[in-house]
Amino acid sequence: MQICYTKDELRVALADLRRSGDIGLVPTMGHLHAGHMALVSKARSDTTHVVASIFVNPIQFGSQEDLVNYPRTLEHDLDMLRAAGVALVFVPNTQTMFHEEAQTIIETTALSTMLMGSLRPGHFKGVATIVMKLFNLFQPDRAYFGEKDYQQLAVIRTMVRDLDVPVDIVSVATVREPDGLAMSSRNSRLSKPSRAAAAILFHACKMGETMAHEGATADEISRQIFEVISENPLADVQSVDVRHADTLEEYEGLITAPAVILLAVRFDPVLLIDQYVIKQKQD
Repeated sequence: MQICYTKDELRVALADLRRSGDIGLVPTMGHLHAGHMALVSKARSDTTHVVASIFVNPIQFGSQEDLVNYPRTLEHDLDMLRAAGVALVFVPNTQTMFHEEAQTIIETTALSTMLMGSLRPGHFKGVATIVMKLFNLFQPDRAYFGEKDYQQLAVIRTMVRDLDVPVDIVSVATVREPDGLAMSSRNSRLSKPSRAAAAILFHACKMGETMAHEGATADEISRQIFEVISENPLADVQSVDVRHADTLEEYEGLITAPAVILLAVRFDPVLLIDQYVIKQKQD
């Protein structure tokens, strides 16, 4: 596995790879877990060469404290990617990724300010900007993102559509712990009591799915999920939404099309999200 630290190294290495096949990109911020490896596995099944990036993107963090506290486990991450058969990893520093006088940002104007965007102002501008930079640097045939960050996935798909970026966006289902908690780098920051309590998120989503199958409205599902999670004294519910899966627009009345449940709940100082796509009722 080749490790590139500069843009010039990356361009030379990618040119060699392209001569023998197509390229699938897995962008990450490191502290890798089984969820990231599911993206790598999917990419390996689709493309000749799997490449990845590890970069803790400062412009998507709302506070300096969150940025400083983000877990960094580079050597462990590189070992995981090497074992998974990744061909190349780009590991830039902030000075490499951003010109000192940089002033350009990418924003999906509606998607970046709704839902999680209202809780974390500027977050999705930071995400869209860094992902576009990575697309420009790698020029991959496909790029892989998890459905756990459903709104992020919608932002990236919209950006690619609107700016005619020649890359296929491939989504991969959320990987969960045995108790249902969505795998996330943030989970490692939870106390033991909060980690145990956080399992309620998945169970609340499953309850919401059952309610949808039984004919409940989006508002009824949102209220019930809010009440169930709020019963846990360690949970501070920030938002509960049931939206159209394709557009993230609000639902009116009964759920008649694909829908997604979007949760943001704080445990300790850690903000967890879970975004669950309601599956079609089985006959």
